[in-house]
Amino acid sequence: MAKRLTAAFVRSAKPGRYYDEHGLMLRVLPTGARQWVWRGTVRGKRVDLGLGGFPYTSLAEARETAFEYRKLARAGGDPRAAPAAAPTFEDALEEVLAIQRPSWRPGSRSEAQWRASLRMYALPRLGEMPVDQITTADVLAVLVPIWSTKRETARRVRQRIGAVMKWAVANGHRADNPAGGAIAAALPQGGVRRKHFRALPHAEVAAAVEAVRKSSTGISTRLALEFLVLTAVRSGEVRGARWDEIDVGAATWTVPAERTKSGREHRVPLSGRVLAVLRSAEGIGDGSGLVFPSATGGVIASTTLAKAVRDLGLDCVPHGFRTSFRVWCGDTGVDREVAEAALAHVVRNKVEAAYARGTLFERRREVMEAWAVYVTGG
Repeated sequence: MAKRLTAAFVRSAKPGRYYDEHGLMLRVLPTGARQWVWRGTVRGKRVDLGLGGFPYTSLAEARETAFEYRKLARAGGDPRAAPAAAPTFEDALEEVLAIQRPSWRPGSRSEAQWRASLRMYALPRLGEMPVDQITTADVLAVLVPIWSTKRETARRVRQRIGAVMKWAVANGHRADNPAGGAIAAALPQGGVRRKHFRALPHAEVAAAVEAVRKSSTGISTRLALEFLVLTAVRSGEVRGARWDEIDVGAATWTVPAERTKSGREHRVPLSGRVLAVLRSAEGIGDGSGLVFPSATGGVIASTTLAKAVRDLGLDCVPHGFRTSFRVWCGDTGVDREVAEAALAHVVRNKVEAAYARGTLFERRREVMEAWAVYVTGG
């Protein structure tokens, strides 16, 4: 049988699947990673077995292994009993992302964030290394340059490297996680403090809302920003708000679980001023069901709200208005559990969570009405 693949083709092949002889298949991922797979029949059942990634496993090596696997299978043996070559870090990452993907909410940026952070910091060093050859020193080489200056990013990179390494352990490619606890002692203990979202003192929020109302930005953006301030919810929840989530008669907005950070449904009591904002929003509907559709259709981009705030010269970001509200709650004697429930914060302490199972909804309604009066006068 003629050989169907060449080394030159393997190096340049676009994403897809390409077949060779003896059941050998080349799988090229969207990232450009190249994986060898043997596909054959073992004791009456079709199986796919990984043979490693290119270039660590060459075409000739993969073809030789495929030949041996087919020969063994035809003799009644099981190639799965043979030790498989360890995949590269980049190949293993694709496997981990495929496992994680179903658990992420629709529209989540989790996968994009994983890819961006690892592409920037981990893949240049680890990408082409077989997972069984990665050492703690390799992980340190990734983390140390950013540990003191980009601490939160470095922690996330370490966590994501660790997830790939745990996958490798679970699949028998190695016995330990080189990004695990042993690495902590080698990382610098000092470093930058975690940065918080810029927020206005609550006494300045009323002037900010008035500036938003008088600004020349689009009406949908203006209304969305005021709605965000008055409800103290997250930007993404406001931008994706739909009319079928809002019960005007009951003055309640129910944010479904799939659109909240906590993954839990969040009911928001709507003040009189918020209902007025909604009446204004009725005139900008585009048939999509969105309360605040963008000028071009669809959900307003997060950058649009941030730009509107920046263009007004406000020393804050949209998320910072949640901080303004929380500080106001503290300064005016609002009970902590009521303020935290209004912000849809998950209670970490199990005892406290059991005690505060209720949403304290009617007490929150009073608080949100008082907040609206404080920042808008009504």
